Amino acid sequence: QVQLVESGGGLVQPGGSLRLSCVASESIFSFIIMGWYRQAPGKQRELVAYITSGDFINYADSVKGRFTISKDSAKNAVYLHANSLTPEDTAVYSCNARRVNISRVDDYWGQGTQVTVSS
Repeated sequence: QVQLVESGGGLVQPGGSLRLSCVASESIFSFIIMGWYRQAPGKQRELVAYITSGDFINYADSVKGRFTISKDSAKNAVYLHANSLTPEDTAVYSCNARRVNISRVDDYWGQGTQVTVSS
């Protein structure tokens, strides 16, 4: 079973930055896409950013220009650099990895890391 472990969350002041990390228990070459999602209290989970095996990247409109997703295949890791944070970015951030085989799609999730933006 694939395990994804996130870290890097915490309390940060508005305008501050954080780097979230997601480390997989196996090579990330096997995943067709990896992404970061977030869920704020009382809201639905939303996609923040994703990166494909071919390094195509996409961001939610709400984070474009402020967040950057990257990966380090040698470390089996995906990162989310979050800059210019606002209170609206407060949420639990979770890492997702998707593997696609001939007849099935498997999604794996981390346990999440809390990001709180507050003065």
